[in-house]
Amino acid sequence: MTPVAPVHPGQLNALLPAQRSDTPRLRVATYNIHKGVRGVGPGKRLEIHNLGMGVKALDADLVFLQEVRLFNQREARHFDHTWFGWPEEGQADFLAPEGYQSAYRTNAITRDGEHGNALLSRWPLGEIRHHDVSDHRFEQRGLLYVPVSWQGRVVHTVVAHLGLIHASRVRQVQRLHDFIASHVPAGEPLLVAGDFNDWGERLDTPMAGLGLLRARSPDGRLSSRLTFPSRVPIFALDRVYTRGFRCVRSSVPRGPAWARMSDHLPLLVELELS
Repeated sequence: MTPVAPVHPGQLNALLPAQRSDTPRLRVATYNIHKGVRGVGPGKRLEIHNLGMGVKALDADLVFLQEVRLFNQREARHFDHTWFGWPEEGQADFLAPEGYQSAYRTNAITRDGEHGNALLSRWPLGEIRHHDVSDHRFEQRGLLYVPVSWQGRVVHTVVAHLGLIHASRVRQVQRLHDFIASHVPAGEPLLVAGDFNDWGERLDTPMAGLGLLRARSPDGRLSSRLTFPSRVPIFALDRVYTRGFRCVRSSVPRGPAWARMSDHLPLLVELELS
């Protein structure tokens, strides 16, 4: 087992600090944390403690997380129960900075444990729901829905992690449409964020058909949205789609510390009501 090398907080740089504005802004991050572990075999290392510092450094109002574990018996045995060992609590609760609330639901059940989606929030949460969007027996996928009270409004949030096959993703977008139509009042602010696995950049059109537009940096810089793979990002798999918001800034933090913690980089956007 590779010893855990803690990241120094000073290495978690390249983040855009929140800007002062007369208009309320919602700072949103989405991050696939790869179950808090990197590597295989003797080189496997636990990154969940470093991810905790990373999530705090994002300073986001809402953090959409994918590949989050509640428990895993094999990993708990593998990593010693020391301060840098496997957390006693679920990863969503462990990663939530002080003062944040967390919501978690399982997507996939395995022999030794499970994993799913989570939302961390500075703002009060409403009733949590989970919607299964699995398309075939080889991939267990789900949506986590949480209404959030923000600035006197309800912001409806959905954490998504779509499948590896394009046809599956198209069908999952349709199921997302059906869920939104059934559970989200028309015209109310909505955020759908997560790992869309859309290597070919083909989902923006069907998502727009749901009234959801992809949050992009106003200057159109491609570098502000490439998140995978974390060491040399060339794909924009991690996204925030919005209804009722406009994006005023977006960024992807980079550097050795961010590259080591997961195979994805986080995407950070700042939004204003439109």
